[in-house]
Amino acid sequence: MQTRVCRLHDMHDIRIETDTVAAPGPGEVLVAIGAGGICGSDLHYYHEGGFGPIRVREPIILGHEVAGIIEAVGAGVTRVKPGDRVALNPSRPCGHCRYCREGQFQHCLEMRFYGSALRFPHQQGAFRDRIVADAVQCEPVGPNTTLAQAACAEPLAVCVHAGNQAGDLHGKRVLVTGAGPIGSLCAAVAKHGGASEVVVTDLQDATLAVATRMGATRTINVATNAEEMEAYAADKGHFDVAFECSAAPSALRGALATVRPQGTIVQVGVAGELPVAINMLVGKEITLRGTHRFHAEYAQAVHLIDTKAIDVTPIITGSYPLAEAVAAFEAAGDRGRSVKVQLTFE
Repeated sequence: MQTRVCRLHDMHDIRIETDTVAAPGPGEVLVAIGAGGICGSDLHYYHEGGFGPIRVREPIILGHEVAGIIEAVGAGVTRVKPGDRVALNPSRPCGHCRYCREGQFQHCLEMRFYGSALRFPHQQGAFRDRIVADAVQCEPVGPNTTLAQAACAEPLAVCVHAGNQAGDLHGKRVLVTGAGPIGSLCAAVAKHGGASEVVVTDLQDATLAVATRMGATRTINVATNAEEMEAYAADKGHFDVAFECSAAPSALRGALATVRPQGTIVQVGVAGELPVAINMLVGKEITLRGTHRFHAEYAQAVHLIDTKAIDVTPIITGSYPLAEAVAAFEAAGDRGRSVKVQLTFE
């Protein structure tokens, strides 16, 4: 069987090509992909050839935020059946290394994550009409959840894990810096977790409007109204928790200034190097925590979407057929008009 794939050959060189897809083996399923979201890592590969030390060194099929319909199952598969609609978990830990044995599956030393250039040969991604996957990667969704919504499970899982890193959010005053897909979903996680206040900052009014629909109680455009943050820095700070989702030095400085003593900053945005005002971190006894991917949170994210506990629809600002992948990537990189752009498949 033949399938179209979205393959990156070099910076700004995406080609829609044809590959062969095999029949599913024991424990495997054949999935017809219906929707796939373009992630920040996909954009880094497309525009810059990678990020930090991770570089694209061979042609790579992009994509890891996908959902589709089961077309066939291999021997021994009982988890799903043909016709089931599923979100596809792109994370495939080995289950045997030191960190997997400790239950830290997101830190697997042999991780195979769709569309990742970390390892060589690269792990090929899921932007294709059909893909053979392990049945355990599939999380079924009901008939009232669209495949576009289900494809948002991966970024939501990232944010659920970030929320777990922050601890109990009930009654907390929360700051989110950066209103891209991750920032808006962090706002939704904070709201769902019972936060009493969710303030979101960004440089674009369009993305802030989406953040409002995702649960922000207030938004501030720090490009035009930076002075509105000053009150939050008074008396050593206001927020109990901050999710820093932009990886911008100014955003981290702002979080350090406005988080109260013994508060927590969860660094969600990824950058090569980010300066930290250690005097402020130490002087206010702030906890600065990293957060990396997810494991059990993927199934939790699917459940949140499928039960409508979190409505991800507002973040989906564009949809393009696979044949128009270049236009989709260009749109996804324009933060003045896009939050989450998705591809659709046949």
